[in-house]
Amino acid sequence: MSVRIQVGDFMVQEEYDAIVAEAGDAGAIVIFTGLVREFHQADQETAVTTLTLEHYPGMTEKALSKIATEASQRWPLLATRIVHRVGRMETKEQIVLVGAASVHRHAAFEAAEFMMDFLKSRAPFWKKQATSDGEAWVQSRDSDEESLARWKV
Repeated sequence: MSVRIQVGDFMVQEEYDAIVAEAGDAGAIVIFTGLVREFHQADQETAVTTLTLEHYPGMTEKALSKIATEASQRWPLLATRIVHRVGRMETKEQIVLVGAASVHRHAAFEAAEFMMDFLKSRAPFWKKQATSDGEAWVQSRDSDEESLARWKV
């Protein structure tokens, strides 16, 4: 299990290689990367120019570790990886990577989806988006909470 928070970008191939090295005899590795979107909401009319993420060091890593541990308790995983960026980012930049390795693909897919659903709604990050209209803190969305319901936590 690996959890990392950083300001700079990450290299997907390096993260993948680290999962392969940790996982041993994996039959499946699922990697998800999230990008900064130009429009946070589908009905948003003004394009996002930057997104700034803030966090509380120590507390955030602990929360991400808890998410990865929960995934490992639910599925037979050989490795997990979460890399989350903080600071100021432009649209189209990578913001998050989640990886899960297992003997079988179903466990890897489900675990990666589980970790992303919990990152979106339970990880202590605060997001501020800038547009030509100014800056505003991003509010949580009902759809993020609805995504958690299927995991029956």
